[in-house]
Amino acid sequence: MKDSVFTITENVNIAKNVYRMTLAGDASAIKNPGEFINIRLDGFFLRRPISVYDVSDSSVTIIYKVVGKGTAVMSRMAVGEALQVLTGLGNGYDLSVSGGHPLLIGGGVGVPPMYLLAKRLLGQGKRVSVILGFNTEDEVFGEEEFKAIGCDVTVTTVDGSHGVRGFVTDALPKEYTYFYTCGPEPMLKAVYRATDTSGQFSFEERMGCGFGACMGCSCKTVTGYKRICKDGPVLRKEEILWEK
Repeated sequence: MKDSVFTITENVNIAKNVYRMTLAGDASAIKNPGEFINIRLDGFFLRRPISVYDVSDSSVTIIYKVVGKGTAVMSRMAVGEALQVLTGLGNGYDLSVSGGHPLLIGGGVGVPPMYLLAKRLLGQGKRVSVILGFNTEDEVFGEEEFKAIGCDVTVTTVDGSHGVRGFVTDALPKEYTYFYTCGPEPMLKAVYRATDTSGQFSFEERMGCGFGACMGCSCKTVTGYKRICKDGPVLRKEEILWEK
């Protein structure tokens, strides 16, 4: 974990209420797809945890949705402004168990961590299929970016305005060796029920500190309580216990 100052080099609207921000600075602490950063905003007590979309040693790119006052402030920030950012948070995805044809499933703001994961898996010579799920066409982002790096891409929208009508589970392929997923909990539950192979789930939780000290994001697993920010956000399918 590293606390550093980053400078905004891009902050653009890419879909309905969705923005892409690139930050220049020391991003060397970010090692694995699925990790997140925690951004301090002036005037707000809690930092904002945002998953990593892409990274190099000298920059990190995030994609975030405006859902409250903090992210609304972020959406109005200009190129050249500075942000205090904690990097290298979370455990990230384990790529060693993916097999030859991994399936990546992202829903809404769960799509961004799939991009860096896809790049790393493709770099290992894997055939990567991606399902991106949204409610409607004006929320869709990432389709062309995933295609450009060599993924087989399917987009679903609940209202059928773009791609396959329905949910991500309506577009599951017949064959894949392993899956990785991130999105809202109802989607994750549906993926859990609909998939036959093992897989890894990245959970979205409200976090206090973001690095395991406050225990505010703990959840129960088959091996006891785990902190989503520290022991997660990625959990294996076999260890998940869903709340009834």
